[in-house]
Amino acid sequence: MGEISNKFIKEKIEKLQGIESYKLAESTEKLSRRFGIPLNKIIKLNFNENLFLPKKTLTDMLKIVAEECDPRLYPQDEQNKLKESLSRYLNIPFETIVVGNASDELLDRIVRLFLERGETAVTIDPTFPIFRYSAKRQGANYLTIPLLENLELDIKNILGSFSAKTSLLYLCSPNNPTGTQFNKSEILALIKEFPGIVVLDEAYAEYANYSLTSKVNEFDNLIILRTFSKAFGLAALRLGYAISNSKIARVLSEKSALPFPVSSFTVNMGKKLLDNYNIVIKSISELKIERDKLIDRLNKISGVKAFDSDANFVFFSVDKPHEIVYQNLLNKGLVIKKLGKILHMDNCFRATVGLPWMNDHLIENLRKYLGD
Repeated sequence: MGEISNKFIKEKIEKLQGIESYKLAESTEKLSRRFGIPLNKIIKLNFNENLFLPKKTLTDMLKIVAEECDPRLYPQDEQNKLKESLSRYLNIPFETIVVGNASDELLDRIVRLFLERGETAVTIDPTFPIFRYSAKRQGANYLTIPLLENLELDIKNILGSFSAKTSLLYLCSPNNPTGTQFNKSEILALIKEFPGIVVLDEAYAEYANYSLTSKVNEFDNLIILRTFSKAFGLAALRLGYAISNSKIARVLSEKSALPFPVSSFTVNMGKKLLDNYNIVIKSISELKIERDKLIDRLNKISGVKAFDSDANFVFFSVDKPHEIVYQNLLNKGLVIKKLGKILHMDNCFRATVGLPWMNDHLIENLRKYLGD
């Protein structure tokens, strides 16, 4: 189809095209074709996926779940059964849990319900970008408070940003892309002082030191986001959940979600992993060991500064132009997240903690390109 002649449609499309949106990274298949590298030689360390849960273990479970599902039927009690399992897993009440199509969809649901045009959304910088896209699409004012140089919260300036028009505060902890889990007492202080809804994104909580899920009934304004995409290895299936007091949880379930937001297959797979949580624990333990090794090895490379992490990835900077370092790694089939300037630091990256052989390749090539 050529140019659109309908003025109404043309203006609408032009307006919508101006909305900031999430840009997907180039797929491994395209990278394979572009660089002439076999697909099985591409090492993908750019999306914080859990590579420590064996693929065969998950595919064997998927086959069992597929046999148990009847694809002809709409979802029935599967979501409630998953919530019962989550209730036992986190020792929280059933009625505080809301299941969604990944935590991204739940975050967008929260923004649509609790943030209106002209109101203000506050968050930190840098952080996970989905909140920005949702808030701006809502017509809200988007205000960011930079982290301190040590990657911790600037409590004074965050508190100073609150006003009668401030409706939403978004905190990702452990934070993406820095990997920092913020001080518990500081987060609790912000929840107490904030006049609107506080969204605490705990996507990486299984790799961290604490969770605030037990606190949701102590506050009128706290919503916690969790996901099956990270520690549970279900990034492809898009399964997440929110936790809040029962009144907010009911609103999130009934007043925004479309019917059947998550498939029976996906929900049942989440429950299957909770029923076999021992394999998840094993993968978490293995990753933490490898994470510490990776940070130590990165910091032994001349010109590299890697930071401690409470997630399944490592944030680091280099002393050479990041574009050149990135392309050199890409030429070898190594894909990490290119960040560029973050706060006071130039040439920053984020790398998923890969399996030992993957990290070996990353370290070997960084040493080569950084002249160590």
